[in-house]
Amino acid sequence: MLDEIDAVDWASIPGPPNWYEPDRAVRGLHDLAEATNLVQAAGAGSCLANGGIVHGHSAAVFPAAVVAAPLLLDIAQQGHPRARDTALGLLDEALSCYPHAGYTRVVAADGTAVPICCAIAHHLRARTDFLVGLGKRGRSLPADAGTHWRFEIRECVADGGDTAAFGILAGCLPGGVHAAEMHLAGAITVLSELTLEYPPEEGSHEACLRVIARDPSELPQGALLFPAECGDRVH
Repeated sequence: MLDEIDAVDWASIPGPPNWYEPDRAVRGLHDLAEATNLVQAAGAGSCLANGGIVHGHSAAVFPAAVVAAPLLLDIAQQGHPRARDTALGLLDEALSCYPHAGYTRVVAADGTAVPICCAIAHHLRARTDFLVGLGKRGRSLPADAGTHWRFEIRECVADGGDTAAFGILAGCLPGGVHAAEMHLAGAITVLSELTLEYPPEEGSHEACLRVIARDPSELPQGALLFPAECGDRVH
């Protein structure tokens, strides 16, 4: 665990000057991974919550929170129960806080500039079984992550003046009309109106969206959709 924390160049992760403190991220994660009681876990949590990955007093989240998310989940799974509770609280805070202007996104391996909240939600969804097994406190995290949905376009067909987009939905797209960001090859296009045409059946992630007043040629296979409101989040 400590080796994984030290393998990250925390100083190279961008963050708002005078707010993000890389040393706090390293020290806080180290201390939380080694915590064996409430006092130690609380001290580590305070370090992370005051410049390490978030700034709790101002309700701001930093890009470092995305890198820290899988590490916090590891600590929750492998660490002391008090460390687990602190890690879950930090994850909840990171998901709900807003980022500073200029530091609202992280670049994924495929070049996609993902909103911080959506990137954290992706890590939480990957541990859904573990989190749900923790009871009410754990279940709330994947439930909250669900609102930061992601849709990968696999196929499109024209439907009147609209397009039916078939693909894979992660998270939960609620009913009604929504705006979305479409990411492809590093470019972002805003889709002003789409609805969930067919939700996934139980045990599947396949879904169909209706993208209003768009031609199939405008919705390439492999494009990723994220909630536009997530991209607009700024502290």
